[in-house]
Amino acid sequence: MSTDILPEIQTPAKPQSPPEVDSTSVRNDRQRAARGKWWKRGLLLIVLVAVVASAVAVVPGFFSSPDTGPELTHTITRGDLVVSVIEQGTLESSNNTEILCKVRGFSTVTWVVEGGTIVQPGDELVRLDTKLIEEQLSLTKTNTFVAKSTLERTRADAEKAEIAIDAYEKGIYRSELQRLEQEAEVAERNLRVAEKMQAYSNTLFQQGYVTELEVEANAYSLERAKLELEVNQTELKVLKEYTRKMRMETMQGDVKAANTKLQSDEAALRMEESRKNRAMQELKDCLITAERSGLVIYPTAEAWKQAPDISQGVTVRKDQVLLLMPDMSKMQVKVGIHESIIDRVKPGLTARITMPDQTLEANVTTVASVTRPAGWWTGNVVKYDTIIELPSAEGLKPGMSAEVEVIMARHEDVITIPIAAVVSTEEGDFCWVRTADGTMRRVLTLGDTDDVSIVVDEGVKEGDEVILNPLVYIKEAQDEALKTIDSTLDGGLDDTVDAESGSE
Repeated sequence: MSTDILPEIQTPAKPQSPPEVDSTSVRNDRQRAARGKWWKRGLLLIVLVAVVASAVAVVPGFFSSPDTGPELTHTITRGDLVVSVIEQGTLESSNNTEILCKVRGFSTVTWVVEGGTIVQPGDELVRLDTKLIEEQLSLTKTNTFVAKSTLERTRADAEKAEIAIDAYEKGIYRSELQRLEQEAEVAERNLRVAEKMQAYSNTLFQQGYVTELEVEANAYSLERAKLELEVNQTELKVLKEYTRKMRMETMQGDVKAANTKLQSDEAALRMEESRKNRAMQELKDCLITAERSGLVIYPTAEAWKQAPDISQGVTVRKDQVLLLMPDMSKMQVKVGIHESIIDRVKPGLTARITMPDQTLEANVTTVASVTRPAGWWTGNVVKYDTIIELPSAEGLKPGMSAEVEVIMARHEDVITIPIAAVVSTEEGDFCWVRTADGTMRRVLTLGDTDDVSIVVDEGVKEGDEVILNPLVYIKEAQDEALKTIDSTLDGGLDDTVDAESGSE
């Protein structure tokens, strides 16, 4: 890592390019073609100009006399370099007992215990509005009574349908059968009598004792007896083969329908009783009490929210976490690590946690593989949640602020150089060393950095005296920086012109 301080310069004017084609789409194509090569150089230019502007503000007469004033130096030494990242976090418990809202739908909080309160079993924690649930309970009680009445009526109808089958088979059907059989026997006797009378009248007619009219009357009586017997036999057959079957099918259907309605009404009664019992339970759930003793805290609200999720008057939903009862023996701290260095943070790394009254050492436990949501409330900064489990210690409480330093690397007995002594250019990294023969430029091979010092693999040795802020005092350093700016500007403009010419 290095610090680049370059003087602000005016870019030489370039010859104007040929007139652009009037088409907007062609112009956009040219810009897109040059953008890929230009952005890296443009970014470097912006950084260099910004650093130079800072140097101008700090060092008066920067441009007028670069070699005047005392040179600040640093003597190269060997030592240890610790590379770490420092983030701010808050303590929390890794084992929280969640107090959930058990009432369906949405409810209004009418009272909630203060966060940080020590409670005992049975102490009240939250009260929810009960008006709607009380109305629902009253309605379900009424519906339950109606369902019971309907069920009893249906049960009576089912029993009546069962009795109707026995009443028909053992009563109505037998009575009807006996009547028809008796009538058939009478018809048979009448037919036999009519046949005898007909034969007797024929004999008397031949002997001249009766008239022909009497013979015809006896014949008519015989025919009538035959017809009556046929009718009786038909009615008996219809009763046995058809009427009985139809009546039995109808009554059995009535029994099935009654039993089905009975099951339906029983289910309806169970449903209404379930609704009533649920409403009674939810009415009890509107008063939430502590099941065990301990500390009660509010859940951490999202960063974009301006108020906590739980407070008097807010609306809560079913299964929402209302309160937490943390296990104080299992504490941890969660911090967000920037995406630029998250690849260097691994589970097992040592972390130093500094709190207002004590400092603890622990290890990184987990590193999230997915970033936390970024938005305006985080400045659109992308960070990954990293958790460090803390050892048991007194005085640890959820919500305490902590400064977490995660040690990413330790370099022992290495040569380091201040970042302020390094100038980075496109040709490499340089520093300037004060020697007996004057100030000499050295090419550096750099390693890891902690944003203050950089490990030097090659270029300087222990005891060398390097110039700090060489861009302020060394003209050669300024020239090197100017070359970088010129090449960046020339390359970017040439790429733009080439892209435009190619598109034409």
